[in-house]
Amino acid sequence: MNDLIAYVANNPSIQDFFTNVVTGEITLITGIFWLLFAGFVSMIAGAIGGILLAGKDLGYELAAILGSLLGPTGVLPVATIGLVVLKFV
Repeated sequence: MNDLIAYVANNPSIQDFFTNVVTGEITLITGIFWLLFAGFVSMIAGAIGGILLAGKDLGYELAAILGSLLGPTGVLPVATIGLVVLKFV
C-alpha cells in the first residue's frame, strides 16, 4: 500500500489527472473517465429498471442482463455530446 501511495505521490501525470477531476477541468483523459463512469452507472440503473419493468415476465436475471446491456445505449451518446459542449463552451 505504501508503494502505491509513493508511486502516486511521485507521478505528476496521475496528480494532474486527480487535480483535473476534482476541479472539473475536462481533458481527453478526464472525458474518457467520465464516459466510463456514466456507462457503469447506466448499466446499474438499466439492470434495476429491467428488473422492475419486466422481471416477472422475462425472469429477473434475463431482465437485469438486458437492462444492463441496453441502458448505456442512450446514455453514452448524450454524455459524449454533453462533455464536448462543456469543453468548448
